[in-house]
Amino acid sequence: MEIRLQKIIADAGLASRREAERWIKDGKVKVNNEVVTQLGSLADPSEDHIRILGKLIPKKQKEVYVILNKPTGCLTTMEQDKHGRTTVMEYVRVTKVRIFPVGRLDYNTQGVLLFTNNGVLGKKLLLPKYKVERTYKVKVSGMPNEKTLKRLKRGVHIGSEKFKSIDVKIQKSSGKNCFLIMTLTEGKNRHIKKVCEHIGHPVIKLQRTHFGGLNLTGLPLGACRFLQPKEVRLLKKLVEAQSPISRQNRKKI
Repeated sequence: MEIRLQKIIADAGLASRREAERWIKDGKVKVNNEVVTQLGSLADPSEDHIRILGKLIPKKQKEVYVILNKPTGCLTTMEQDKHGRTTVMEYVRVTKVRIFPVGRLDYNTQGVLLFTNNGVLGKKLLLPKYKVERTYKVKVSGMPNEKTLKRLKRGVHIGSEKFKSIDVKIQKSSGKNCFLIMTLTEGKNRHIKKVCEHIGHPVIKLQRTHFGGLNLTGLPLGACRFLQPKEVRLLKKLVEAQSPISRQNRKKI
């Protein structure tokens, strides 16, 4: 089946789609020994010979999954920061395969961050319709009352932006501040910080403790490891359980 050339390159884990488009425009990509410079050109990854700078794209690349306990003070980006700031890629130099972060954590947020070269699964894990849970330990200013917590559980609007319901509970208080445990199935930009500021309890410290069943057990801050096969199977089951076919089968039972 023919698909866009830049998507083939990105799915092979060789570059982002934007970078792949630059390679095509710069004449660095050949399909069946012919240079292709037209964006939107199609190719069949199972039939055509696609080369980047003379190197043949492998037909099938081994899937790689890495979990990082991201520290604060580093950017979730694959590009080198123009201001010289540390990026998460500096913590996951455990494989020669090009992997990318699944979603992102803010500069001063720490915790679970998954990396993989499986673009299809990575995208599904982030889509709200697959209901993959993310759990955060959140230190906020003040002590939210029950009415305020119910607002978060119902979901809130901030301007024209709708934030879905969040499962939230108070873990403990600490002087004038408290710790909340918040679980959600969508991950918008600065999601937790926006909703907490909206309810009048700004975030002081933020840590993601769980992502789709993955947690930080035995993983020091700044350390990473490869996922175990059973953990990979768990991630795949999470999205398979929400697939149209799976939902249809459950209705028949």
